[in-house]
Amino acid sequence: MKKLLAAGLLALPLAASLVPVAASAQGPAWPSKPMRWLVPYPAGGGSDFLARTIGQQLSTQIGQPVLVDNKPGGNTAIAASDVARSAPDGYTVLSADNGTLVFNPALYKTLSYNPSKDLAPVSLMGRFPMILVVSPSVTAKDAKAFIAEVKANPAGINYASAGAGSPHHLAMELLKTEAGLKMTHAPYRGAAPALADVAGGQVPAMMVDMAAGAGFIKGGKVRPLAVANATRLPQLPDVPTFAELGYKNVEAAALVGMVAPAATPKDVIASLNKQVVAAINAPDVHKKLVDFGVEPVGSSPEQFAELLKSETARWHKLIRDLGITLD
Repeated sequence: MKKLLAAGLLALPLAASLVPVAASAQGPAWPSKPMRWLVPYPAGGGSDFLARTIGQQLSTQIGQPVLVDNKPGGNTAIAASDVARSAPDGYTVLSADNGTLVFNPALYKTLSYNPSKDLAPVSLMGRFPMILVVSPSVTAKDAKAFIAEVKANPAGINYASAGAGSPHHLAMELLKTEAGLKMTHAPYRGAAPALADVAGGQVPAMMVDMAAGAGFIKGGKVRPLAVANATRLPQLPDVPTFAELGYKNVEAAALVGMVAPAATPKDVIASLNKQVVAAINAPDVHKKLVDFGVEPVGSSPEQFAELLKSETARWHKLIRDLGITLD
């Protein structure tokens, strides 16, 4: 018995010494170092503004720097591939829109990342509802008259977009299909040059989000006719929704969310989500986003995943039916 007791007492310090070793092997709890937040667009756009505004608040909350890294190119695929191949530890995240997560897999035969397998949803951060705007040279004063004019034109019209495969492009294709219009796509490198040509009368119309188009709309350089949203926008209370005009299926928005590498642990995703949602709901951040033209959201990872499933089913059908391809 004495020998057994002695052996047990000797074992206690050994067992105790193993406890901190096992805990430290798991690494320090998130967050313990700076975060890298990739934005797949140049600085100055809507996605960049969203990341920097939320990132600044997030940094204050977690006590760590949040470094926004603009990495445009490949229709967002370059930044998406970078994050997909990053360490799944919660320190590398991506601002991903529906181009990255929904449209690209249908638009490209080969893609350098797989959204459903390589990236994990953290939260839908904001929506940028689409607005039909026209040049001041267009005689139609409302959406019904505009649609009637396009239908009456045997040659149809051209329309501008922020780029092939962008939410702006596909929103107009959705209207074209639902209203039975003949329209030819003229893609630009971004919303700003497209808006400039619509304002100048070189192209009669386009779909644009409020964040990109606010200056042109408020300055009277382009005229808003209808919004592709379930409700009227607070910034444009006099502009009807397409549903009010009889086109209930014409709803489209740029959806921007945060995603992380797919193998990121669930507890880290949960911590990230909690902090990001808190940052979005901080009163000054919320106001900045609304003033910029963003509809702030802050969803759970599960809600974001479900939204992506329904959006994929809806838009992949339209892309297939119209035979749109980018490679």
